[in-house]
Amino acid sequence: MIDVIIAGGGPTGLMLASEVRLHGLNVLVVERDAEPTSYVRALGLHARSIEVLDQRGLLERFLAHGRQHPLGGFFAAIPKPSPTGLDTAHGYVLGIPQTTTDRLLAEYATEVGVEIRRGSELVGLSQDEHGVTVELADGQRLRSHYLVGCDGGRSSVRKLLGVGFPGEPSRVESLLGEMEVGVPPETVADVVAEVRRTHLRFGLGPLGDGVYRVLVPAEGVTEDRTVPPTIEDFKQQLRVYAGTDFGVHSPRWLSRFGDATRLAERYRVGRVLLAGDAAHIHPPTGGQGLNLGIQDAFNLGWKLAAELAGWAPEGLLDSYHSERHPVAADVLNNTSAQMVLLSPEPGPRAVRQLLSELLDFEQVNRYLIEKITAIGVRYDLGEGHEMLGRHLRDVRLRRGRLYELMRGGRGLLLDQTGQLSVAGWAQRVDHVVDVSEELDVPAVLLRPDGHVAWVGDEQSDLLGALGRWFGAPVT
Repeated sequence: MIDVIIAGGGPTGLMLASEVRLHGLNVLVVERDAEPTSYVRALGLHARSIEVLDQRGLLERFLAHGRQHPLGGFFAAIPKPSPTGLDTAHGYVLGIPQTTTDRLLAEYATEVGVEIRRGSELVGLSQDEHGVTVELADGQRLRSHYLVGCDGGRSSVRKLLGVGFPGEPSRVESLLGEMEVGVPPETVADVVAEVRRTHLRFGLGPLGDGVYRVLVPAEGVTEDRTVPPTIEDFKQQLRVYAGTDFGVHSPRWLSRFGDATRLAERYRVGRVLLAGDAAHIHPPTGGQGLNLGIQDAFNLGWKLAAELAGWAPEGLLDSYHSERHPVAADVLNNTSAQMVLLSPEPGPRAVRQLLSELLDFEQVNRYLIEKITAIGVRYDLGEGHEMLGRHLRDVRLRRGRLYELMRGGRGLLLDQTGQLSVAGWAQRVDHVVDVSEELDVPAVLLRPDGHVAWVGDEQSDLLGALGRWFGAPVT
């Protein structure tokens, strides 16, 4: 019996697999595609995802392959500087192609002992009170305690479960692809700058070696989305909007996407769960999709491991839905709003101008960047201190950094009083007695995902929080 089978070997599935495996459980990832995808879907990682990588000791290998960029101008591409006072030690965007992110996460998953089977498509599933039976396209049947569908927006797992996927249909279509151009870079830059004065859904971005990432509106191209776009479609749209096709040729890949928003009604049905694009789809504005999936995995992994280890308190696994479903709903809302603000129509342009003026207020700028980067996420953990439910940034201690102490995926009590105890929970929670000039509370209890579960200095109150999040004490 496998502990967890994960359908889908993208960033969400790989991150989740590594998180579960961190707790000594056996994990199998089944991926339909025989080889990793060669084209770049996403281009970067936001602050909260960077924090996630840092908490697991992965950040340095990602920094070696990426470039750090300022955080300004991410909401609807309104050009504003990075806000000050962000609640993170990583106030930047890490530009890194998804192909590299996929590779690095796969390497890490393999290092910690995850089995990844490529060319294995899930075509059937059934479950009972003891586990899940998975059927693969080659006829093989596998048995696991839990199954998680991380298999994208057209998720087979979600469809086989019969989970509703309500939302709004696509109204605005775009073409996206990678191809070479036949004119100098200076010409491309000048023309794009002029076109983007009125058409913000247009762009050509250099990827190196003469290859560009090309984005153009799809209005005027066939409305049948099942028909793959051609290089001629791109040339036609480039001429419509820019007056030139830039001599584009030799496409690496071509695609078409819309601004549909859909959110799964439930993230859990018995022993089967959904994460990443299998649970939510939305426009790519703000670059939030890949990040949202990684953060789903970070929230779910330790809870699933606790359930399998037998110490999870009642309702812990269900808190995955109650915490992450509202976060996805907010992303769907803000990406839809951004799509409207990218419209060249007079009404949206007027609203965009007004929002641009509002973004000159530091508090507004900071609020929207915290939304895009997810460092503003606060889970509803009830009444209490303002830190409750929020992530805790990587604060410096007298003996190092906080995130360096979170590599093992356990809870952590950061105790500045030296008077508290986690006796009974020492196998699940690390007790660190240290002091930070950046932390003005006596002690803080962190969940394995870095969110604050308790703040205070009373041992009796701490015991209640330990029991709520880490189960019954071991005697």
